[in-house]
Amino acid sequence: MTSAGFFTILNTVDSTNNYAMQQAKEGLAKHGRAWFAAEQTAGKGQRGKNWTSEKGKNIAMSLVLVPEQLKIANPFHLSAVVALACFEFLKHHAGDEMKIKWPNDLFWRDRKAGGILIENKFQGKAWKWAVVGIGININQTVFDKDLINAVSLKQITGKFFDTVALAKELYSLLMKKLAEALTLDEIMQQYNQHLYKINELVTLRKTGVKFETVIKEVSPAGRLITVDAIEREFDFGEVDWVLPR
Repeated sequence: MTSAGFFTILNTVDSTNNYAMQQAKEGLAKHGRAWFAAEQTAGKGQRGKNWTSEKGKNIAMSLVLVPEQLKIANPFHLSAVVALACFEFLKHHAGDEMKIKWPNDLFWRDRKAGGILIENKFQGKAWKWAVVGIGININQTVFDKDLINAVSLKQITGKFFDTVALAKELYSLLMKKLAEALTLDEIMQQYNQHLYKINELVTLRKTGVKFETVIKEVSPAGRLITVDAIEREFDFGEVDWVLPR
């Protein structure tokens, strides 16, 4: 393990989110502290899924944030800011085809370049801290057969990248974005501007049933709004995307 200020490099860990959360629980994590892992043995994705990553080839990083030190209205506000920072980082390196896929993925064309997992700690109604986990595919070119839509920066650009240098760059960009203190309305305007499949017909699945609908926007409450015969709203986890292969 090596450490430079608020950015610590771990050789191997089960999950950077687990590590950061334990540090927070033990009172050892200050606001803005970040951990980058060269290897995760049990990386965490959304809704209990695993995040698999080849050793040394990608960004696996988690930060501890104290909401009271940020001008952030609620957990989705934080999620949207993080998504925008990751989007700006990837767009800088991969070009204009990057998009934010609701609610927490980064897509290039129809392929997943990265994802975000935020775990929040509340005491009663008080939002005590948030652990922000970010996974970005950087130099990996062979993925698990189940990850049919995965893509990396190397595959997009043909270039090889220094993963630690990119992780530090992303960390600095995220902290800068958080310090901008934009309102939720301002953040959502940017978020929707770069939303994956906005104004396009897509296929979603709810309780096993597929249906077609047009993506309209994401609301400030974090709900996906679509329109077909009627306007619909969906909470996170309520629908799944049916993506082209």
